[in-house]
Amino acid sequence: MTIDGFQPMTLLDWPGKVGCTVFLAGCNFRCPFCHNGPLVEGKGERPTPALALETFRDFLRRRQGLLDGVCVSGGEPLLNPQLPQLLEAVKEQGFLVKVDTNGSFPHKLRELWKSGLVDYVAMDIKNSPDRYAETAGVAELDLTPIRESVAWLLEGHVDYEFRTTVVRQFHDAASFAAIGPWIAGARRYFLQTFTQRDTVLRGGLSAWDGETMEHFAAQMRPYVAHVEVR
Repeated sequence: MTIDGFQPMTLLDWPGKVGCTVFLAGCNFRCPFCHNGPLVEGKGERPTPALALETFRDFLRRRQGLLDGVCVSGGEPLLNPQLPQLLEAVKEQGFLVKVDTNGSFPHKLRELWKSGLVDYVAMDIKNSPDRYAETAGVAELDLTPIRESVAWLLEGHVDYEFRTTVVRQFHDAASFAAIGPWIAGARRYFLQTFTQRDTVLRGGLSAWDGETMEHFAAQMRPYVAHVEVR
């Protein structure tokens, strides 16, 4: 398989861990604020060069003792039928695995966990249920698998976080008033400040200011043990 993007070190993607991040192309969502547009749509310049799996194995061999784990992002990595092959290669080298997902494939997520191939899951909560389809860029989106993934993670089978990229045009206080009860009891929730880049799928979007972001975080704290603004 081919890794479609690669970041050799990250201190931000996995709380308390030093990792690298690999990106896999393709996604079933079209979030207007997505900053990985070329990966999602499979066209245009990618943010980093593609990497062959064997080259990535060599990289990991050289990083023994320096990295804790590998973050696998996208796109939506669970769409890739070769994802288990990649995670097996990571595990063979003794590294931990974090998977980013939009929650659309709860059965695949459970299978990775049952196979011992995932140690940490970061699931996007795009918005409140009534604005989910709009925010995900998918008309008539079925929320059933999303709800199933949320419920499974809340059961605590695997370590996890929920996160929302907050965009002024899509999120307001009503968004978090609905998200809070939905993920009540969660371990961690991160509000990520939107950043405008050339690779964003839709132009003209903007971020809330820091004070407003902290207000949204305060709305979530009665429901979630650990809440931070990124």
